[in-house]
Amino acid sequence: MTGAAEMSMGAAVACMGAAVLLLGERQSAARRARLLLAGGGTVGTGPPGWRRMAGEVRRVRGRLRAEWWAPVTGLVLAVLGASVLPVVLGAAGVPLLRRVRLAGQARRDRERRADAVIALCGALAGEVRAGRQPGEALLRAARDCGGLADAQATVLAAARFGGDVPDALATAAGQPGAEGLRGLAACWRVAVDQGAGLAAGLDRLAAALRAERDQRSDLRAQLAGARATAVLLAGLPALGLLIGTALGADPLHVLLHTTAGLGCLVTGGVLEGLGLWWVLRIVRGAEVAA
Repeated sequence: MTGAAEMSMGAAVACMGAAVLLLGERQSAARRARLLLAGGGTVGTGPPGWRRMAGEVRRVRGRLRAEWWAPVTGLVLAVLGASVLPVVLGAAGVPLLRRVRLAGQARRDRERRADAVIALCGALAGEVRAGRQPGEALLRAARDCGGLADAQATVLAAARFGGDVPDALATAAGQPGAEGLRGLAACWRVAVDQGAGLAAGLDRLAAALRAERDQRSDLRAQLAGARATAVLLAGLPALGLLIGTALGADPLHVLLHTTAGLGCLVTGGVLEGLGLWWVLRIVRGAEVAA
């Protein structure tokens, strides 16, 4: 009887605990639903202090450019290694990382302009087939296609006020990624001067530009392995420092406070920099040759 009573009591306590847990989850879900339906913003988890701290961290990370993490990392390593050398190296890495970031941004802008040119050719061909005049069709197509904001004003002004549209397109083609506008200018000039079909020429131009873009994408995908290998090899010294620290060898002290360590640090940094430069040069040469 005693064992049965204890089992009954334990089952009752377990049931009460489950009921309390389910009631708490239901109340929490109801509170989230009320906040969302009332327009209270996003519903976070955790204490309010942690949520505010996470928001501040995200805000600072959004404002801080990638290159400024180099001196921050150097300052942390300087504190851990009791040396001013990591701060100097971190400050020296700022212009290099800024150059890498700006190069990536320029590449993304170039790809965005190339996609916008392809979209413009397709939209313009559709507008011409719909029966609109080339000038009106260009105005409508350029309004619908973004990505060419820098060149849009000149081209639209030439189309609206009867200017030299091919010359405006050729001038706008000087921007990186907008080289396809030269083909559009040639199609426009041939269609206006000789009465050729503008829509058919635009379709062929869009197909050629699309094929060229796909070829670049395939080449970039094939070269991604080489880039990833170079980045992985560049990160191996940092992994070695972490392993040495975990084993209690204190590699920062050896590198920053001994003559042999400083020599290894300088030699390794030079060799790693040359290796990265050589791999990137090979990749860039392959892209240019293709």
